[in-house]
Amino acid sequence: MSTKVLIIIGIVLVLIAILSSIKMSSGSRFISSKIGITSGVIGVLLLIFASYSSDLVSYNKQIEQISIGNKLKIEGDVNQTKVISPIDQDSVDCRILTMGVYPESNQNDIWVLIRPTDDRYYPQSDHTNTSYKRDGEWQVVTRFGGDLGEAYDLIVYEADTAASEFFSTTIESWKTADDYPGLKLEEMPAGAKEVDRIKIYTRKNCRGVF
Repeated sequence: MSTKVLIIIGIVLVLIAILSSIKMSSGSRFISSKIGITSGVIGVLLLIFASYSSDLVSYNKQIEQISIGNKLKIEGDVNQTKVISPIDQDSVDCRILTMGVYPESNQNDIWVLIRPTDDRYYPQSDHTNTSYKRDGEWQVVTRFGGDLGEAYDLIVYEADTAASEFFSTTIESWKTADDYPGLKLEEMPAGAKEVDRIKIYTRKNCRGVF
């Protein structure tokens, strides 16, 4: 039985329960209170079940644990976009918050891509897709799925509107297909400019964490 049908049946049963509370002018009830109580309970249970088995309620069965790695200390004016956490040659958890700085004159979107040992590129995003930018600082959740000690290039790109749209669309298509093949170097959009790169390693076995 489809979710929509369950919701409709649940609403109808709840309405029956409401009608059972109404008395007619003669004093009798339009619907028996026993029937009304039973209908109400079943209706509510159906609505709860239907909502949790559909997209009406979105919940994470496993709370995502995100850590913060070592942080580079920045002094003076910032004249280029760069990553400040994690730092080069760092070992990181499976889920980290990558952070950086940028010149406030920079109007481009900032993207973090990771390149594991398969030599493919994986754009990273959270709910907003692009990295969050404000007051000269940026950050984005970054996820790793490799073996213990696997090496990754963590690459920061500045992207124009077209390149940013390409990365967003790519992520959405991967999510829909539940398949994350990565991008080949020749597939990278022309409007994405590499501005920083560091090498990091996973300090845990991150396979199967997604």
